[in-house]
Amino acid sequence: MDKILIVDDNADIRQQLKWGLGEDYAVLLAADVDDALNLYKKFLPGVVLLDLGLPPHEHTSVEGFRGLAEMLEINPHVKIIMLTGNSERENALKAMQMGAYDFYPKPPILSELKVILTRAFHLANIEEQNRSLQHTIGLQTANSHGIIGQCPAMQTVFSTIKKVASSDVSIFITGESGTGKELVAQAIHEAGIRRKGPFIPINCGAIPENLLESELFGHEKGSFTGAHATVQGKLQYAHKGTLFLDEIGELPFNLQVKLLRFLQEGVIQRVGGREDIAIDTRTVCATNVDIAKAISEARFREDLYYRISVITINLPPLRERGDDILLLANYFLRKFNDEYKKKVRRFSAAAVNCLRTYEWPGNVRELQNRIQRAIIMSDVAVIEPVDLGCQTEESARPVQDSEQPVVTLREAREKVERDLISIAIDRHSGNIVKAAEELGVSRPTLYDLLKKHSLTPLASIGKVHDITS
Repeated sequence: MDKILIVDDNADIRQQLKWGLGEDYAVLLAADVDDALNLYKKFLPGVVLLDLGLPPHEHTSVEGFRGLAEMLEINPHVKIIMLTGNSERENALKAMQMGAYDFYPKPPILSELKVILTRAFHLANIEEQNRSLQHTIGLQTANSHGIIGQCPAMQTVFSTIKKVASSDVSIFITGESGTGKELVAQAIHEAGIRRKGPFIPINCGAIPENLLESELFGHEKGSFTGAHATVQGKLQYAHKGTLFLDEIGELPFNLQVKLLRFLQEGVIQRVGGREDIAIDTRTVCATNVDIAKAISEARFREDLYYRISVITINLPPLRERGDDILLLANYFLRKFNDEYKKKVRRFSAAAVNCLRTYEWPGNVRELQNRIQRAIIMSDVAVIEPVDLGCQTEESARPVQDSEQPVVTLREAREKVERDLISIAIDRHSGNIVKAAEELGVSRPTLYDLLKKHSLTPLASIGKVHDITS
């Protein structure tokens, strides 16, 4: 049974909540922070109801903040819901910035509180499953450069890597930019029979055409102006290892012929050379272009395609990977927290909604970069949509430099918060309960936010109106 810790100096409230929640949860009770911390360390409940005003300073929020900070220090993932008086809204918002899950006004209404607790426990359990899965995947892919994923498409990728690693056939990896094609190539190399040899990557689209042949095959001294010494190419460096040709769809047509000869015969000639050089290497190729279209347009040789694609691995775009987005987001959050010595604890409900709904055109690389920037720039415990660079359609409109408005970070945060609330209210035709569920906050919290932004929902027409206008 899920455990919940209730911390309140009011004995009547403690008993009322124990009576109302006892059938669903194992209820722990404490009247002050010291008792609460002892119980918390012993039982590690997944959710805590924590009063802000506790003895010996029940008329301030000092003890509530102390309890919040120390519990989060023990377990950053615990879901702490602050119980507040009507005059403590600012302190409640401060608590959420420190890492509290939500706040709820006193006296509690049991039916509403049960909904919030159900959601909190559900989220806590999902996060725990994700951490467990990530640990398992981390162990399974310790030699696969930490490729993480639990969706069916990625499980197929993992299975294919395992099957092909022990062979020496040519592999062709397809997928949009940023989906992790080089990581998959490295995983194949390090799990395969050539793991003790070199892994040599080369991006065919990043090197000028007039230099690419020399880069791949090497050149002899004096073969062209500036060739002051004999230089071996990347193919020769990959001897007894793996050559990874990224963006092979950009390989010039004349070099495709030369590469095909190497793949068929296993020998190369340096630029300006006449001697055949035997090379023993495995070839893994990747592209984000439509190879079938390139073949039909005579930009890519069909015989070369069949030679490099004995096995094809298709990497799905991030937007099609479901909950992998949150799995990866939390992985990057922990990684950059450790790297930059930060104490960012989690994503807000609104930020989670942005992570889920954004299209991620740059895929995993874009997700990693956005979270890295958010961790570096953040000075609070919770990442909000603005920290991730999430924008509404209006704010995403390009603005000329001379038109750029000067806004503070707080103004930007409040605008994003206001826009998300308006969108949620409109989507649910003014239904506060459903909008609150989507935003991941309690109904009273949403009412407070509506009041904060001078908004009022008109349920009859499903629109949010500014009551100051």
